[in-house]
Amino acid sequence: MRTLYVLVLSALLVLLGLAPGARAAENGEWAVYPAAAQSGGRPYFFLSADPGSTLTDRVTVTNKTAAPLTFRLYGADAYNTDRDGGFAVRTQGEKQTGAGAWIRPGKTRVTVPARSAVTVPYTLTVPADADPGDHPGALVALDERISPGAKGSVAVGVQRAVAARLYLRVNGPTVPALGVEDVTLDQDRPVVPGTRASSAVVSYTLHNRGNVTLNPKVALRAEGLFGRTLLARDLAQVPSELLPRQKIRLTERWTGSPQFDWGDITLTATAEDVRETGAVSFLALPWFAAAILLAGGAAGLSGLWIRRRRTARTAPDPH
Repeated sequence: MRTLYVLVLSALLVLLGLAPGARAAENGEWAVYPAAAQSGGRPYFFLSADPGSTLTDRVTVTNKTAAPLTFRLYGADAYNTDRDGGFAVRTQGEKQTGAGAWIRPGKTRVTVPARSAVTVPYTLTVPADADPGDHPGALVALDERISPGAKGSVAVGVQRAVAARLYLRVNGPTVPALGVEDVTLDQDRPVVPGTRASSAVVSYTLHNRGNVTLNPKVALRAEGLFGRTLLARDLAQVPSELLPRQKIRLTERWTGSPQFDWGDITLTATAEDVRETGAVSFLALPWFAAAILLAGGAAGLSGLWIRRRRTARTAPDPH
């Protein structure tokens, strides 16, 4: 029976998230990094160019295994993942619209001998009408091998890639802009007050509306009745880099949220020369108390309706 392979491109799920001090992106079998002769030890490519200009540089691919490896080299646009806002790159089959479309490796296919390195030149041509600001991307080395998955009529094959980040700034006006959008609160309260702790999940969208990469910080503050501070903390689950024109949906759990209160939640996002806020109001009311209030209100309305009906029946006929 024939096997249909579904390719899963593992394009640096971890490797693209390396700390800024890292020397190269690697997965233990091969590494990709700026050529040392030109990079001076740069962990990534940091480039700036005018619209319409062409840059040249070199990328090195190192094979750490005991057998030759063949790779496809290509340029790719970068983006923030939906999962956690991490730095990721487009696959070769996806449409490239920024730096990924402007990169041209000297070789698109390269074989690296065992325990050796190959350096390949590339050019980056910036269109004359390119927008100013940051255009992050990467130079990707995609392993041509397909690792087979489970046996059966349909198997999953895994094709892995490693990439060196490329930070390109096209010269011109830079406009940092940040938005905190669509703030919501989902509360989980006990039916009977005091039987267990309550919690809430704050959700919001962090949107880089400008043309430069931002390193955002987000602070959460919750205030109850009479301006009482219920919660104030800096959020940890915020991406270290928010790329231009990218938006991500983030959540923050609030354990021990109030079971009976009324107030506001404010999220304040800051970056260099940028400060924006988003807010949502909340009403925390125990379900048991809410049910009593609803029942009491319904009973009151019902009694009022009955009294009006009786009054209408006993009223004298004006004729």
